[in-house]
Amino acid sequence: MDLPEIWENRVRFEETDRQGIVFYGNYVTFQDETVTQFFRETGFDYTERHQEWDVHVVNVDLNYHGQADVGDELVHGVRVESFGTSSMTFEYAAHRADDGSLLVDGSVTHVAVDGETREPTRIPDDFRAAVREFQDEPPVES
Repeated sequence: MDLPEIWENRVRFEETDRQGIVFYGNYVTFQDETVTQFFRETGFDYTERHQEWDVHVVNVDLNYHGQADVGDELVHGVRVESFGTSSMTFEYAAHRADDGSLLVDGSVTHVAVDGETREPTRIPDDFRAAVREFQDEPPVES
């Protein structure tokens, strides 16, 4: 996956396990931070979305290819792969910054919900347009 680089971090000691490598579950947090930054960069800051619509994660699928240690700098990329009526699936990848090694890739699916009722709702057209403008490759619309 050749994804836009959205977020970077340095692995902290507390993010590692007894083996001294990043605990696998922390990549879900890293993916979430990356998607949150994606929303900011497309002009839809997370804190502002709560007023009209929000997103809930309904599926996470990650594949582990390598490991990162304390102090490693990681680069995270994400893009919207596809839009449904109320759902969107993001492609995600994490690489080690110094050598470009792929550590994790996969996808996460979010469902848009109404800010008040929390019921599924159509992903707003202005967000869809912002994503198409932001990404080199537009999402598939289904």
